[in-house]
Amino acid sequence: MTTKLEALELALRTALGEGAAITVALGEVTVVVKAAGYYAAMQTLRDNPALHFEQLLDLCGVDYSTYGEGTWEGARFAAVSHLLSIEHNWRVRVRVFAEDDDTPVLASVVELWRAANWYEREAFDLFGILFEGHNDLRRILTDYGFIGHPFRKDFPISGYVEMRYDPEQKRVIYQAVTIEPREIIPRVIREETYGMK
Repeated sequence: MTTKLEALELALRTALGEGAAITVALGEVTVVVKAAGYYAAMQTLRDNPALHFEQLLDLCGVDYSTYGEGTWEGARFAAVSHLLSIEHNWRVRVRVFAEDDDTPVLASVVELWRAANWYEREAFDLFGILFEGHNDLRRILTDYGFIGHPFRKDFPISGYVEMRYDPEQKRVIYQAVTIEPREIIPRVIREETYGMK
């Protein structure tokens, strides 16, 4: 008798063929597809009656540049999606790596799942992953004038610019970061009679 995960794995292998690497670990199924076949694979996952993944639960960007303590040799940026089939009560994770590390570009899946709209905007804003075919790809969490993508592993911890209210100009202005490094060693100061009671 086949288990639920084995049935899902078989259905995925049948529907996606050799275009996807499928692994089962820790009770979860992960499908890795190439960027060129990403949109077609996602459409198959949604439309194939044997799979019927009608809900996109999440889509996020990932920066693998320091993965495995810096030993990662594959592509740097990926988009990871979690899909749900209510009809079959199945969940699957889909990972796709962008081919170019300097300008990561992937196909948008907003036409397949409208919920991908803000998720793709978030991945663009925080990781700099461009989604080709997205009709409103703009920042969603950072300011419009923000420089860089703050979830990239090489983004400076203190950022590039900061904003503050200037009472003389009576408006918010941008300036170079003025954060001074601080000592983060905890100091415990106790009274001489501490714990004597």
